[in-house]
Amino acid sequence: MENQINKTEIPILAKFIQMYKIFYRYLELFPKKDKYALGAKCETTMIAVLELLLAASRAEKNNKKNLISQASVKFDALKIFTRLTWELKILDDKKYAELQTHLQEIGKMIGGWLRSLN
Repeated sequence: MENQINKTEIPILAKFIQMYKIFYRYLELFPKKDKYALGAKCETTMIAVLELLLAASRAEKNNKKNLISQASVKFDALKIFTRLTWELKILDDKKYAELQTHLQEIGKMIGGWLRSLN
């Protein structure tokens, strides 16, 4: 059931939720000091991006671009925070690579969605 995608869910939301579940499992492995600092920042930013993407998926056309642009900015911050978890050796290469794959795919989806509104 975990990998089953809700048929009514837009693909970017399904992909983002999948990435969040992976990160959530990894967060349990963070050292305590990192879990409540950088780990919490990553998680909070992920939830904020998810909320913006959900709002954009349900918004009127004239509001979509603004919401997706906001999500894009927060998503860029998330990529930096995630990279820091790797650079600080909180996440190992394999775990970071798995998250990075999802981040790249979601980034392309956000960019494509923005371009489609121009």
